Amino acid sequence: MKVRRRSTPARTLATLLVIAAGLATSCARYDQNDLELLTAYSAKEMCSCLFVMGQTEAFCRTWTKQAPDVKSVTIDRQDKSVRAQAVMMWGARARFVDRRHGCVLE
Repeated sequence: MKVRRRSTPARTLATLLVIAAGLATSCARYDQNDLELLTAYSAKEMCSCLFVMGQTEAFCRTWTKQAPDVKSVTIDRQDKSVRAQAVMMWGARARFVDRRHGCVLE
């Protein structure tokens, strides 16, 4: 005969506290860095579109359009790099290395 244990309030509370602590820890690592990700993605994809794929700037701006829109994307054709910036605090720069490696974030 199997013995069935009942869940006690103390055991339930302990389980909920462990789950809450785990969720709090995982949320703390995320840091709400959406704009950082958005600027890095925009710089890298714009660089790849221009210098690897050889597309026009108009095409690449449409292809890499994000929501919310990144405030500014600056293209340096001589240096073969792209800088994207949002809300004056978040920015990223990608530069073309060569045909084999493409563009990399700096």
